[in-house]
Amino acid sequence: GKHRKSLDFSFTSTMWGLGIASLGRVSITALLASSPKRQISSTTALGATRYLLSYDYIPDVLEKRGPFREGHLGLAKQLIEDGKCLSGGPTGEPGMEVPKGALFIFTDEESAKGFVEDDPYVSGGIVTAHRIEEWNVVVEKE
Repeated sequence: GKHRKSLDFSFTSTMWGLGIASLGRVSITALLASSPKRQISSTTALGATRYLLSYDYIPDVLEKRGPFREGHLGLAKQLIEDGKCLSGGPTGEPGMEVPKGALFIFTDEESAKGFVEDDPYVSGGIVTAHRIEEWNVVVEKE
Protein backbone atom coordinates (compact mmCIF):
# COMPACT_ATOMS: atom_id res chain seq x y z
CA GLY A 1 0.00 0.00 0.00
CA LYS A 2 0.82 3.70 0.05
CA HIS A 3 2.30 3.57 3.56
CA ARG A 4 4.67 0.72 2.64
CA LYS A 5 5.98 2.56 -0.42
CA SER A 6 6.83 5.60 1.68
CA LEU A 7 8.67 3.38 4.20
CA ASP A 8 10.67 1.74 1.41
CA PHE A 9 11.60 5.16 -0.03
CA SER A 10 12.55 6.45 3.39
CA PHE A 11 14.77 3.40 4.07
CA THR A 12 16.48 3.78 0.68
CA SER A 13 17.10 7.49 1.23
CA THR A 14 18.48 6.83 4.69
CA MET A 15 20.63 3.94 3.48
CA TRP A 16 22.25 5.97 0.70
CA GLY A 17 22.70 8.93 3.07
CA LEU A 18 24.86 6.95 5.54
CA GLY A 19 28.63 7.13 5.55
CA ILE A 20 30.55 4.10 4.32
CA ALA A 21 31.97 3.37 7.78
CA SER A 22 28.50 2.65 9.18
CA LEU A 23 27.34 0.41 6.33
CA GLY A 24 27.30 -3.39 6.60
CA ARG A 25 29.03 -5.61 4.04
CA VAL A 26 25.87 -6.15 1.98
CA SER A 27 25.17 -2.41 1.87
CA ILE A 28 28.73 -1.68 0.71
CA THR A 29 28.22 -4.10 -2.18
CA ALA A 30 25.02 -2.27 -3.11
CA LEU A 31 26.75 1.10 -2.75
CA LEU A 32 29.58 0.05 -5.06
CA ALA A 33 27.18 -1.00 -7.82
CA SER A 34 26.87 1.63 -10.55
CA SER A 35 23.26 2.32 -9.55
CA PRO A 36 20.71 0.81 -7.15
CA LYS A 37 18.36 0.02 -10.04
CA ARG A 38 21.06 -1.95 -11.88
CA GLN A 39 21.93 -3.90 -8.73
CA ILE A 40 18.29 -4.90 -8.20
CA SER A 41 17.77 -6.04 -11.79
CA SER A 42 21.01 -8.04 -11.92
CA THR A 43 20.22 -9.76 -8.62
CA THR A 44 16.77 -10.71 -9.89
CA ALA A 45 18.24 -12.03 -13.15
CA LEU A 46 20.67 -14.23 -11.19
CA GLY A 47 17.92 -15.64 -8.97
CA ALA A 48 17.59 -19.41 -9.26
CA THR A 49 16.01 -22.08 -7.13
CA ARG A 50 18.21 -24.97 -6.12
CA TYR A 51 17.54 -27.96 -3.89
CA LEU A 52 19.93 -28.89 -1.10
CA LEU A 53 20.05 -32.54 -0.07
CA SER A 54 21.69 -33.06 3.33
CA TYR A 55 22.66 -36.48 4.63
CA ASP A 56 23.52 -37.57 8.16
CA TYR A 57 25.90 -40.54 8.24
CA ILE A 58 26.45 -43.36 10.73
CA PRO A 59 29.49 -42.70 12.99
CA ASP A 60 31.50 -45.57 11.40
CA VAL A 61 30.79 -44.48 7.81
CA LEU A 62 34.41 -44.99 6.70
CA GLU A 63 34.42 -48.63 7.83
CA LYS A 64 31.01 -49.50 6.38
CA ARG A 65 30.62 -47.51 3.15
CA GLY A 66 32.90 -49.76 1.05
CA PRO A 67 30.35 -52.04 -0.63
CA PHE A 68 28.06 -49.07 -1.46
CA ARG A 69 30.58 -46.37 -2.43
CA GLU A 70 30.95 -47.15 -6.15
CA GLY A 71 27.16 -47.13 -6.68
CA HIS A 72 26.76 -43.96 -4.60
CA LEU A 73 29.45 -42.05 -6.52
CA GLY A 74 28.30 -43.45 -9.87
CA LEU A 75 24.76 -42.21 -9.28
CA ALA A 76 26.02 -38.75 -8.31
CA LYS A 77 28.31 -38.56 -11.37
CA GLN A 78 25.45 -39.59 -13.68
CA LEU A 79 23.20 -36.84 -12.30
CA ILE A 80 26.05 -34.33 -12.72
CA GLU A 81 26.48 -35.41 -16.36
CA ASP A 82 22.71 -35.00 -16.85
CA GLY A 83 22.91 -31.45 -15.43
CA LYS A 84 20.62 -32.33 -12.52
CA CYS A 85 23.25 -32.32 -9.74
CA LEU A 86 25.63 -29.36 -9.54
CA SER A 87 27.96 -30.63 -6.80
CA GLY A 88 28.17 -32.87 -3.77
CA GLY A 89 30.47 -34.22 -1.10
CA PRO A 90 31.06 -35.03 2.56
CA THR A 91 30.48 -32.51 5.35
CA GLY A 92 31.68 -32.15 8.92
CA GLU A 93 33.70 -30.04 11.28
CA PRO A 94 36.68 -28.18 9.76
CA GLY A 95 39.67 -30.53 9.58
CA MET A 96 37.41 -33.57 9.95
CA GLU A 97 38.75 -37.07 9.50
CA VAL A 98 35.33 -38.73 9.55
CA PRO A 99 32.45 -36.99 7.73
CA LYS A 100 29.21 -36.42 9.68
CA GLY A 101 27.18 -36.38 6.48
CA ALA A 102 27.05 -34.99 2.97
CA LEU A 103 25.57 -32.12 0.99
CA PHE A 104 24.41 -32.18 -2.64
CA ILE A 105 23.05 -29.31 -4.74
CA PHE A 106 20.37 -30.20 -7.30
CA THR A 107 18.62 -28.14 -9.96
CA ASP A 108 15.19 -29.62 -9.22
CA GLU A 109 13.41 -31.29 -6.31
CA GLU A 110 12.55 -34.44 -8.27
CA SER A 111 16.24 -35.19 -8.92
CA ALA A 112 17.07 -34.75 -5.22
CA LYS A 113 14.24 -37.14 -4.25
CA GLY A 114 15.27 -39.61 -6.94
CA PHE A 115 18.86 -39.58 -5.70
CA VAL A 116 17.71 -40.51 -2.18
CA GLU A 117 15.48 -43.30 -3.56
CA ASP A 118 18.27 -44.81 -5.69
CA ASP A 119 21.32 -44.15 -3.48
CA PRO A 120 22.98 -47.33 -2.15
CA TYR A 121 24.16 -45.31 0.89
CA VAL A 122 20.50 -44.92 1.88
CA SER A 123 19.40 -48.51 1.24
CA GLY A 124 22.68 -49.80 2.75
CA GLY A 125 22.14 -47.99 6.06
CA ILE A 126 25.02 -45.49 5.73
CA VAL A 127 22.56 -42.55 5.77
CA THR A 128 20.63 -42.20 9.04
CA ALA A 129 18.56 -39.15 8.02
CA HIS A 130 18.17 -36.80 5.09
CA ARG A 131 16.59 -33.41 4.36
CA ILE A 132 15.72 -31.69 1.11
CA GLU A 133 15.53 -27.91 1.36
CA GLU A 134 14.66 -25.32 -1.24
CA TRP A 135 17.39 -22.69 -1.67
CA ASN A 136 16.58 -19.48 -3.48
CA VAL A 137 19.90 -18.18 -4.77
CA VAL A 138 19.84 -14.40 -4.69
CA VAL A 139 23.52 -13.62 -5.26
CA GLU A 140 26.26 -15.70 -6.84
CA LYS A 141 29.48 -15.26 -8.78
CA GLU A 142 28.74 -14.62 -12.45
